[in-house]
Amino acid sequence: MSGVETHHLTRLSRRLSWALRHDPAAAGLTLDSGGWTRVDALLAAMRIDRADLDAVVAGNDKRRFAVERGPDGVERIRASQGHSVPVDLGLTAATPPDLLYHGTSAAALASILGTGLHRAARHHVHLSPDRGTAQRVGARRRGPVAILTVDAAAMARDGHVFYRSANGVWLTDEVPPRYLS
Repeated sequence: MSGVETHHLTRLSRRLSWALRHDPAAAGLTLDSGGWTRVDALLAAMRIDRADLDAVVAGNDKRRFAVERGPDGVERIRASQGHSVPVDLGLTAATPPDLLYHGTSAAALASILGTGLHRAARHHVHLSPDRGTAQRVGARRRGPVAILTVDAAAMARDGHVFYRSANGVWLTDEVPPRYLS
């Protein structure tokens, strides 16, 4: 794949993420209660072709998007997590591994260690199952990356609930500072 093609697909992935996570109406889309929209509606509304959509879905190492046939047999798509619009992803509570990780910018480290991780406008705080994934997530920010270790076992013992999205991202409502290192 050429650099131009890669750049095009990266931009398309960002557009899809924004539309499916944060502002479907601006893209001319309607999400159902589970965050799904019809693939044919998405292609028409966003003026993209199916080959590009398939390339973005298949080429995304974090599996940000899920495509499946709905109960009516119609193909649909949604973002796997990260929504700021109300959706019910149908997640069930799960026991996390002992340690999880969060990648962020080094500039944010002092603030996070002081106040913890908060979901802000999203439904959950996102945590990675390994340092490598957290490094890639943190690298999306400018500047040096900091990797925080989350004592997920202690959080779970203390009553914090965790969910695991279909693409392997661990989700929770917050991570108080006492569980971070």
